[in-house]
Amino acid sequence: MSDLGGVEAELRAAVRGEVDFSVTARALNTMDASNYRRVPLGVLAPRDADDVAAALAVCRERGVPVVARGAGTSIAGQATGTGLVLDFTRHMNRIVSLDPESRTAVVQPGVICDGLRGAAAPHGLTFGPDPSTHNRCTLGGMIGNNSCGSHSVAWGTTADNVASLSVVSGAGARLALGQGWSGAPDGLRALLDGELELLRTGFPELPRRISGYALDALLPERGVDLARAFCGSEGTLGVVTEAVVRLVDAPRARALAVLGYADESAAAEAAAGLLPHGPLTVEGMAADLVRGSEGLPKGGAWLFVETGGADEGEARARAEAIARAVSADTVDSVVVTDPVGQRALWRVREDASGTATRMPDGSEAWPGWEDCAVPPARLGAYLRDFRGLLTEHGLRGTPYGHFGDGCIHVRIDFDLMSETGVRRFRRFSEDLAEVVVAHGGSLSGEHGDGQARAELLPKMYGADLVRLFERVKGVWDPADLLNPGMLVRPAPLDSNLRFAPLPREPVDVAFGYPHDGGDFSAAVRRCVGVAKCRTESAGSGGGVMCPSFRATGEEEHSTRGRARLLHEMLAGEVVTDGWRSEEVKDALDLCLSCKGCRSDCPVGVDMATYKAEFLHHHYEGRRRPAAHYAMGWLPVWLRLASRTRTAGVANAVARVGVLASLAKRAGGIAQEREIPRLAGESFRRWFRARGAAGASRGPSVGPSVVLWPDTFTEHLSPAVGRAAVRVLEDAGLRPVVPPGDVCCGLTYVSTGQLDRARAVMRRTLDRMAPLLDSGALLVVLEPSCAAALKTDLVELLGEDARAGELAGRVRTFAQALEELAPEWTPPRIGRPVVGQTHCHQHAVLGDAAERRLREKAGLTGELSGGCCGLAGNFGFEAGHYEVSVACAEEQLLPAVRGSVPEAEGGAVVLADGFSCRTQLEQLGGGVRGRHLAEVLAEGLRGEG
Repeated sequence: MSDLGGVEAELRAAVRGEVDFSVTARALNTMDASNYRRVPLGVLAPRDADDVAAALAVCRERGVPVVARGAGTSIAGQATGTGLVLDFTRHMNRIVSLDPESRTAVVQPGVICDGLRGAAAPHGLTFGPDPSTHNRCTLGGMIGNNSCGSHSVAWGTTADNVASLSVVSGAGARLALGQGWSGAPDGLRALLDGELELLRTGFPELPRRISGYALDALLPERGVDLARAFCGSEGTLGVVTEAVVRLVDAPRARALAVLGYADESAAAEAAAGLLPHGPLTVEGMAADLVRGSEGLPKGGAWLFVETGGADEGEARARAEAIARAVSADTVDSVVVTDPVGQRALWRVREDASGTATRMPDGSEAWPGWEDCAVPPARLGAYLRDFRGLLTEHGLRGTPYGHFGDGCIHVRIDFDLMSETGVRRFRRFSEDLAEVVVAHGGSLSGEHGDGQARAELLPKMYGADLVRLFERVKGVWDPADLLNPGMLVRPAPLDSNLRFAPLPREPVDVAFGYPHDGGDFSAAVRRCVGVAKCRTESAGSGGGVMCPSFRATGEEEHSTRGRARLLHEMLAGEVVTDGWRSEEVKDALDLCLSCKGCRSDCPVGVDMATYKAEFLHHHYEGRRRPAAHYAMGWLPVWLRLASRTRTAGVANAVARVGVLASLAKRAGGIAQEREIPRLAGESFRRWFRARGAAGASRGPSVGPSVVLWPDTFTEHLSPAVGRAAVRVLEDAGLRPVVPPGDVCCGLTYVSTGQLDRARAVMRRTLDRMAPLLDSGALLVVLEPSCAAALKTDLVELLGEDARAGELAGRVRTFAQALEELAPEWTPPRIGRPVVGQTHCHQHAVLGDAAERRLREKAGLTGELSGGCCGLAGNFGFEAGHYEVSVACAEEQLLPAVRGSVPEAEGGAVVLADGFSCRTQLEQLGGGVRGRHLAEVLAEGLRGEG
């Protein structure tokens, strides 16, 4: 272990996969989704089973521990380690084969659960276990933890769905595990044959018993199933290199009955009684986990009961029958068959693993007792005792989970930053373990023991059985090579806490972080590792997060990866250069600042803000990249061109190849990009020339609105502003523009020039004072500028009351029309639409008003999600072009290419953001995207 360079060199010589002992690789793998942190020596992405065996041989010789890792979403700490991390997501991620006849699939450990389900779907099949992380968790991780998911009442745990496993043991043996003793490591059968009485009496019977080793699966009367016994061993016995898994028939149609109960106890008591009806799920959650009504029926707690059928009618009938059968006990109920409606409701439940990390008052809550399970009939009594124990220890938590299986998830507001809080964490853990055992339960009902619970296994199994676990581990892994400190001979549950190395005092920062008490460290701690940012698609509902991860597939370029590096920067152990860290800078470089994580991350990580903060400190007192001066100061350069009437000259230069190339090189702009044309006449010059109401259809007698002259509308696309004036006046409103130059500061924020951003924002507040006094609303046409005024302004100038007042006045174009001219009827366009909802609109502003306005105008269809990839300055900066194109190719460009051109009577291409329109023009073959205001204004001309 002392010659780390030697270990790295030996690994590189022994394997074909990538070996990475860099600061970045180590920092990215210090944590999983648990409370624990360990610093590894390095990371290996093996290409095949030969690589795995070779790596284990090197590590065994060198005494280097090994931990196998999939998506890194383990909640008990078992995906962390101090030695070599095996990352299976990069190469060993193939579905080797899928046989619909035998209903089996052969998969490598890095296969994503939803990838397998998607491949099985055309055959009417699916993989039964589906944890809430199903769109990013791997089959290897599911086997290691014996994962379950919401459909376990119908299809069981992962162990119930595994036929056989190919494994490399800790001793280096390549084993084929299935039914029978063939493939068992030498000595295992003899050891267990001498302990049959203990195996027959030591394990509680319940559907979600995940704790410990499942040695009772090796009893002769249970068929001696080695593959089943291996599931849930948390990478401590061997490393899975391939698995044969069973598939189940997928219902052709599903319905969701959401049953409302008076309180959590009533829902818990009712859950077991639903099982005879044969539901696919019985999931529960209480009102203290829900922010708003979320479309749920009335009640203080709910059961989500899914049913299946050959068609929608059969599925609905089964769901309605269940709702009728329990109607006397429920407060209210709803049955949903629409897939979109079901998805929206399921998202409430699935996001709970992240949502629960913040209490309703915003304080932090943590895992640690995430998934205890008791017999379903005992659930109501257990929950009452659990709530009582929380009160006794002065703690709070929000239980939810798999009520039909008696398994409860919860995040608790442990104080893991102070010695007193950590002592309370230990006392509560010890007391809760006794409560669980008293109810006949399992310390883990889904996520495994890891470090969080393994120390307490003697309370559940007794000393003799735990000693047997240790002896079994010794047979499989005599050198204790694999995941030491987990399950047997565990590290104390209150050691290796991820928070230990973090600073105890807030660091000096520019943003206010109002939702985190002004503490940047607390903001970074928001990322608990659930890895929703690692999904392979933006998902339904117009999701955005995380475009750079989807473009690169690299953890470093996910929201979680960046948060990990910031955490390690604050800790100072692995990343040692603080704000000057090149590793952090490189990871943040491909962050598009799309703000998608602000809304799509269950815990509201805002990486765009963290990136701006980091760049502010990183370049403090130092020369910045050329792009920061060229595009960060874009408002200055465009105003200068307008005032000197040199827009035409600039446009001419941009069209001369050599001159354009030199200009782009000097400005840090990608050579592949065209420089956008400057408008010959700015929007405000046009507005002043025409008079405030000179072109309206009739006198505007309604309220005045302030039309914000953002930099893009003012100098690059004034046609959008002119169109907005036309529509606002038709709606009876009186648009005015602010006096003097105003700016939201967006370009300075996105490049981390926060001192300059604050100066610009203060000047803007001074100039907006008269209009603020008038009470007028502020209509902002560019979504990114509206988002900056709503969020960045307040978070940078929170001490100035005018900032909050101005932010409260901001409205999008559609919001202003809906609020101030509710009786106005837009022109009937009667056309389908394609395009993309602006990522900042999605993340900060919402698009409900835009959807309603489109519907009233007869603009049908849905806009795509994701990010256009240009993202302000990002896509123009040298070195970002390929990622920018990849982001556009994910959803935006295919949506536009797949539509009939508007000129041929096809779809209207909508793009409210200047970046989106520019990306379409430059990458979409000259496709012209238009702001909604332009489309409506054209419709008014048609009516006129």
